[in-house]
Amino acid sequence: MVFAKLQETVGFLRTRTQIKPRVGIVLGSGLGAFVKEVTVEATIPFRDIPNFNAPTVEGHQGNLIFGTVGNNAVAILQGRNHYYEGHSMENVVFPTRTLALLGVETIVLTNSAGGFGETMQGGDFMIIEDHINLMGTNPLMGPNIKELGPRFPDMTEAYDRKLITKMEEIFHRHQVRYHKGVYCGVSGPTYETPAEVRYLKMIGGKAVGMSTVPEAIAANHLGLRVAALSCITNLAAGISRQKLSHDEVTQTAREVEQKFSTFLKEFVQEI
Repeated sequence: MVFAKLQETVGFLRTRTQIKPRVGIVLGSGLGAFVKEVTVEATIPFRDIPNFNAPTVEGHQGNLIFGTVGNNAVAILQGRNHYYEGHSMENVVFPTRTLALLGVETIVLTNSAGGFGETMQGGDFMIIEDHINLMGTNPLMGPNIKELGPRFPDMTEAYDRKLITKMEEIFHRHQVRYHKGVYCGVSGPTYETPAEVRYLKMIGGKAVGMSTVPEAIAANHLGLRVAALSCITNLAAGISRQKLSHDEVTQTAREVEQKFSTFLKEFVQEI
């Protein structure tokens, strides 16, 4: 059933664009402005795509964009669906699977996250080296879809080491503050309590958010190379004295969008 839906969606998209994307990009909260760096060939709203769902969260425009960045053909998800919106995990990762079936070999996942690593500040970036899935579920639960990947996919190198090295090179080149660390994926939609953040620090996390982990799991199942980057839009509860809000998240993302766009453009050109 899922694979048949994917085939329907891919068939529809191939009637709307001649682009054969090699790189897929998922843009998180407030980070959609990167599309200004893209030579756009087609923009298709999620609501017009069979089996896609329009996002309901502010900062997620909900478009699938085909175009080029340098010599690389790209497919960009300008916004995403989240588990906390009431979607099934199948629906959350459906766009990721669609990109893979369109021909994408490398996927770049981005998000806005709460940071609690040492020396982190709002507006910093964190390269995701690994993740801890605390969502209480997994997008691969249920019967395995053998056309997509194996029953028990390996997650030893969920985030490609060579891509991590390339991200570091670009940040160094532009003298941009960044960190590396473990991303903790939680279901949301509440922000974490100070006690939960202390727990996340104890188990080795440096940032926390409500996305990315399902997509990374689905992408690894599909055999894609995965890179992931968090924009640290706020310090997590208990680290900062102020209360948390989505307005702070989107505002900080807007403030760093030029740095983010410059980085992502070079990264996509060089992979």
